[in-house]
Formats: sequence, C-alpha cells, structure tokens
Amino acid sequence: MPQILSPKDASLFRQVIKHYDAKQYKKGIKTAEQILRKNPQHGDTLAMKALILNAQGKNDEAFPLAKEALRNDMKSHVCWHVYGLLWRAEKNFEEAIKAYKFALRLEPESPQIQRDLALLQMQMRDFQGYATSRRAMLQARPQIRSNWTAMAIAHHLAGEYTEAEKVLTTYEETLKSPPSKTDVEHSEAVLYKNTIIAESGDLERALKHLESISKTNLDKTAVMEMRADYLLRLDRKSEAEKAYRELLDRNADYRPYYDGLEKALGLDKNKDKQALKELYDEYAKNNPRGDAPKRVPLDFLEGDDFRDAATQYLHYKLSKGVPSCFVNIKSLYTDDFKKNTIQDIVEGFANGKGVRETNGSVEDKSEEDANAFKSAVLYFLAQHYNYYLSRDLQKATSYIDQAIELSPKSVDFHMTKARIWKHYGNTQKASETMEQARTLDVKDRYINTKAAKYQLRNDENEAALKNMSKFTRNETVGGPLGDLIDMQCMWYLLEDGESYLRQQKFGLALKRFKTIHDIFDVWQEDQFDFHSFSLRKGEIRAYVDMLRWEDTVRSHPFYSRAALSAIKAYTLLHDHPKLVNGPLLDGVDGDDAEADNADAAERKKAQKKAKKEQQRLEAEKEAAKKQQQQQKSTAGADGETKKEDPDPQGTTLVQTKEPLKDAEKFLNHLLEFSPKIIRAQTAGFEVYIRLGKYLLALKCLIAASKLDSQDPVLHEQIIRFRKTLDSLSEPLPPQVSSVIDAELPTLLPKDTDLAKFNEQFLARHAQSAAHMQAALQARRVLNPDAKADIEKSLSDTLALPNITLEQAQEGLATLKSWAADKTKREAYVQAAAKRWPEASAFQSA
Repeated sequence: MPQILSPKDASLFRQVIKHYDAKQYKKGIKTAEQILRKNPQHGDTLAMKALILNAQGKNDEAFPLAKEALRNDMKSHVCWHVYGLLWRAEKNFEEAIKAYKFALRLEPESPQIQRDLALLQMQMRDFQGYATSRRAMLQARPQIRSNWTAMAIAHHLAGEYTEAEKVLTTYEETLKSPPSKTDVEHSEAVLYKNTIIAESGDLERALKHLESISKTNLDKTAVMEMRADYLLRLDRKSEAEKAYRELLDRNADYRPYYDGLEKALGLDKNKDKQALKELYDEYAKNNPRGDAPKRVPLDFLEGDDFRDAATQYLHYKLSKGVPSCFVNIKSLYTDDFKKNTIQDIVEGFANGKGVRETNGSVEDKSEEDANAFKSAVLYFLAQHYNYYLSRDLQKATSYIDQAIELSPKSVDFHMTKARIWKHYGNTQKASETMEQARTLDVKDRYINTKAAKYQLRNDENEAALKNMSKFTRNETVGGPLGDLIDMQCMWYLLEDGESYLRQQKFGLALKRFKTIHDIFDVWQEDQFDFHSFSLRKGEIRAYVDMLRWEDTVRSHPFYSRAALSAIKAYTLLHDHPKLVNGPLLDGVDGDDAEADNADAAERKKAQKKAKKEQQRLEAEKEAAKKQQQQQKSTAGADGETKKEDPDPQGTTLVQTKEPLKDAEKFLNHLLEFSPKIIRAQTAGFEVYIRLGKYLLALKCLIAASKLDSQDPVLHEQIIRFRKTLDSLSEPLPPQVSSVIDAELPTLLPKDTDLAKFNEQFLARHAQSAAHMQAALQARRVLNPDAKADIEKSLSDTLALPNITLEQAQEGLATLKSWAADKTKREAYVQAAAKRWPEASAFQSA
C-alpha cells in the first residue's frame, strides 16, 4: 500500500526530483535517505533513489531498489516510470516500453511518460504505436507545432502518405495568421509535406504544391532541385531543361545537374556524342575554371575527339600542378583505348612534346614553371604505372624517383613511392618510406595517419600508436588509444585489429573488433536524442534521412570488415583451442605443429620470445591500470568520469568458452545488412557448419551461389558440406533431411561423384590460382592421404601467369594451415621469391 508523506517530507521529495534534474546526485541521495528514515517503504522515494544510483553508474544497486519500490507500491506511476528508465539505460527497450505502458495506465495524463514512451517506440520503429502515442500528445497539446509534425512523421514512415499529408494540412488551416517569411520551421515543414506528396507517387500535385511555395520558401536550392526532378520525371523535358540550366548557372561543377540536363535534352552518351560535346563545350567556354564541363566529356568521347579533349584537359591540370589529376581520370582506365591514349599523351609530355593553345602557338614556360610541369607529369606517370589496371612497378619506381629528384621535399611524391613499395609487397620499405614522408610535414594530420596505417600493415603497432599520439589527447584515460576509441577512429581500430590477427594475438584483435561493434551500437543508440531534438529544431527532412540511414548503418564496409575478421578469429579459436595461449610455432594446426621437425633450439627461441612478449603485455597492463587509477576521479570535458577498461588486453574475449556463439553476434548483423557480400555468406557457412546448424549453412551456400556460382570458396564449401552430411554418425531429423534433399540439388546433384566434380571444376579454372587453391583444399578433404601430391600441386600454382601476389601469399598461408613440413614451405617461399623478390612475405620460410 502506498504511504502518504507528511507535508515536510513531501517537500523533501520534490527536492529529490530537483536534485536529480540538476545532476546533484549526492544531495539527492542524502535527501532521499532523510525521507526513508521516517518512511522506509515509501515506493516513490525508493524509486527516485534507484534512479539517482543508476545515474551514478551503480546499476547493481539500482535495480533491486527499483523492484523493492514496485513491491511496496505497485500502483505508483513513478515506480513504473523509473523502472522503465532503468531498462532504457540498460538498452532493453522492450522491457522499458512495457514499464512505460503500465505507468501510463496509472497516469494517462502524464506528458513525460507519454513522451518517453513515444521516443522508445520510434527507436524500435514501432510506427503504429508511435502514431498512437503522438495522437494522445497532440490531443493534449494541439497548440505545439512539433506535435503535429511528429504525428505526420509517424504516418509517413508507416507508409500512410495521405494521413501524413492530412495532418500537416490540418495544422496549416488552424493558423490564424500567415507565418513569418523568416520562419525556418514553417519553411522546412512545407517542404517536408511536398516530399510526402512526391513519395506517394502524385508528382503532378507535388509540382503544383512546390510552385505554390517556391517564392516564400527559404531553401531555394532544394526547391529548384525538386522542381527540376519532378519536371523530368513527368516527362516535361523542355521545362526540365530550363530548370537544370538554371541550376547549372548557380553551380556549374555539380555533375548530377549535367546528368539531369542530358536526360531533359534526350541525349544518349552512346548515340549523341557530337551533341553532347557541343553542350559541354558551351559550358566549358562559359566556365573556363570549372572542372566538370571539361572532365565529363572524357567519359563518352572516342577516337581523335577523345585524344584532343584528354590532351587539353591533362595539360591544363598538369600545368596547374593539380595533385588529384590522376585520381580524377583513373575511372577511364576500364577502357583500354582510353588508358593507352592517356599513357601516350602524358609520356609525350615527359618527352618534351607540348600542347598547342587555341591560338595555335606553343605555350612558353619559364624554367620554374617547366620544372613544376615536369614534376607533375612524372608524378602522374608514377601513379599511372602503379595503378592495378596499368601496373608496371619498375617504371613507376623510375618515374617517382625522377620526381623526387626534382622535388625532394614533396610529401605527395614520397607517399606514392611508399604505395609502390606496398604493391611490391614490401611492407617494411613501404612503412619506412611513408614515415619519411611524414617527417617532411610533421604538422599534417593526413600524412600522419597514412604513416600509422602503413606501420600497422607492417605489424608495427607500438610505432603506429606513437605516431597517432601526436594528434590525440594523451591525458585522457587509456592514453592515445583511449582517445582514439572516444573519437571512434575506426580505420585505426580496424587496421590494428587486423594486424594483431595476423600476429595471432587474438585477445587484442578481438578487443579491437568488439570496439568497432560497440561503436556501431553507439551510433544506433545516439539517434535516440534526435527523436526530440530534430522536432524541436524543425529539421524534419534531415531527421527522416537520418532514420533511414540508421536502418542500414551496419552495411558500412568498416563493420563488414571487422565482422569478417572477428568471425575468422573465433572460428580459429574454436578449431585450435591452444591459440588461446598465444601464437603457435608453425601455422595454426597445433597437433601437427607439435609433431613437426623443427629443431629444439628454434622451438626454445620461440617459446622464450612468447614469454617475453607476455611479460611486456602484463607490464603494459599494470602501467595502464595505475594510470587509470590516477585518472579515475578526473572528469572529462563533458563533466563525466571516464570508466576504466577492465580488460584492455581482451583476455576475457579470447578465453570464451563458446567462440562460435560469440561469432554469431557479428554474423547476424553481417547477414542482415550485407547479404550481397559473398564473403558474408561463406563466413556464415563456416560458423553454422561448426555449430551443426545444417539448414542455415545450406541457406548461406544457396545465397552465395546466387551471387557467384563459380566462387572458389563456395566450391570448396559445397563439397565439404556434402562430405559432412555423408559422414554424420546419426541421421538428421526428418524435417531437416527433407529440406536438405529438396534444396541441395540446386547446388550439387544428388548422385554426383565429388572427386570427379572437383576435378572438373579444377579443369575449368586451370588458369586461376584462387580456384585451383580451393579445388586443392577440396581434394584434401576428399582424399587426406594424397597430402604430398596436393602440396606439390599447390606449389605449382606459382607458375600460373595470372597469379597475384595476394594469391601467392594465400597459398603460403594454406600450406601453413595444412602443417606442411618446413622443407616444402621453404621451397614454396623460394619459388615465390623469384617472382616477387621484394615481397616481405617471401623473405623467409
């Protein structure tokens, strides 16, 4: 039963609420305890004390106290509201919504509970529930515009366009006087209404509405863009042409405007090349400093027209010394003619051939300008021959060395030389050269990050962090790494994690991948604040765009890379539990590695090195712990105390008892948001086949087959799947077996001879190293006794003319995973070193 407080205690309770709102938590606790001394079972006070404890980070104390408050007063809306707030803090939004709804039944008129419930419903994308909550809030306070807008958003996102438009129109009709011309919120709201009409498919009415508001709307650019788009989609091409020309008058370098103008004029890049050329010549003449009207024609011109236009464009850019010139035109290299033509033009510049200006005279240059032009040409050619579609690393090295000789302090030139070393496969020289480039401009953040990235690619983790520390707040808890995590510097965390994975330091690798996973969680949670903020500020279109972006945020390449690497680490830990204790001496196959013929001295040396590394990590951990203890009481710039990381080395992550279950946490998001990435599907198979979830494994195989039926990894997995099913000790349940029998033949006919199927695949792809490696993997699964022949065949792939450095490195990794003896590994390395003498991977066995 609820307790009734005395007037004095009721006044104290109101003070508790004020202290909580003002974040005066110590005073709030003290005041609450003063009430509880007289009223120990007062539910509302217990609930408020729990809420304050939760704000102080004492969740373990807060939840029991909140439950006690509910037991003492089950009919208190305050207790239920607080209980919901605690669940919200725990990110358990389903339970929080249940608590809010119960609180709302007890106090239907509470605007705070109603608002908190609505925000959570939007967070969970419960649009129908959000509409219901917003309708109640609108009825309670119809004079507030944001309530009307929120109601419209609820209907819009639920696909109810007519209702959404009706809500906004009704509000406009309630206005007694027209809004001010400078009313940004009204301007945004009417544009949002226009997007709703357009999304409903009624473009004609959307255009009429847009024209009615165009003169008074403050976002002129958006109005003009929307009008041009509507006219084009309505096939009113003459008006659309005029609209796009007006846009180009405002911004002649925005390529989408040119695309729209081409469609409005009915010009086809394959058929109307001359008309298009005249169009772009007109804009180039009117905008002599613009890039787009000169660059776009290179996409569709051919033959002599292309050569003339490319010569003019390249000469202009190189004369100006534009560093991004190559980046701007490399997309043309998919066309061999254009690639070769560009090569001829720029090599002509390098050999002293000038270009004639429009007046017919050859451009004269001062000695300084001539040297600058020559440097730009050499720089371009170095990038040209370093690019994968025109790669000749010897020529690239020659050209960049000449450029550096002319400009020895150019950061860009040294960076390109580092990239050339990277493509040689020499990570050590690439790292050293990029570090040299960094020293030429120590105040530049970009070259600093590039140097750190190359150091991580060379597994120099400490040196990379030291470089990054030059631009971080090193006094924060956790030092430079802690600040990089706070700043959500994902490229660094990803490269650092992949480096540790290569070194088989799984704890630190998983720590980095888990941090990236958590950052995406933070991005998901951060939108919560915008559900109310955007409505207050009236930024509706941007808010809707953000919601739609959030729905696919985990499709970002950073997440997919981290997830795939984490899954690889967890599957290795599942297959080879000894990896928990650190890197194995040879490869990852622990049992075979111990039986290897490595001499005792080498083994002892490796063990000593591992022990020393462990001691270093322990010392770092202890030092970090002391530093965190010293800074534990120090509040950050936002006034919040930074929490100490209880597991900086990732020890808990690597010692997991269920690595595949942990892998599923990454895999579920990967398959949901990146199903078109074939490596996501093949990674899913690897997890599910180990878990014995054969239907899910088959589902991944079918999805991968639809993406690329000839994928080498898929081929090996299909054979392994069939082999696994054939060797099961117990039959599958009838329901599972019937589904597999129905679906597997789409990948592999039921009576297929696996060995013959594999050899046919091998014959079809005899010139592809990746496919041969996969087929040999499958052959090893089918016939483990043919180990020697398979290893020899793997070495023979090095003779393939099209094999890449990456594929050769993958072959070496495969040999190690098979625990091939040292002699065969050395022979493979020696053969590979002849083709890639600079590659770091083939410097030693």
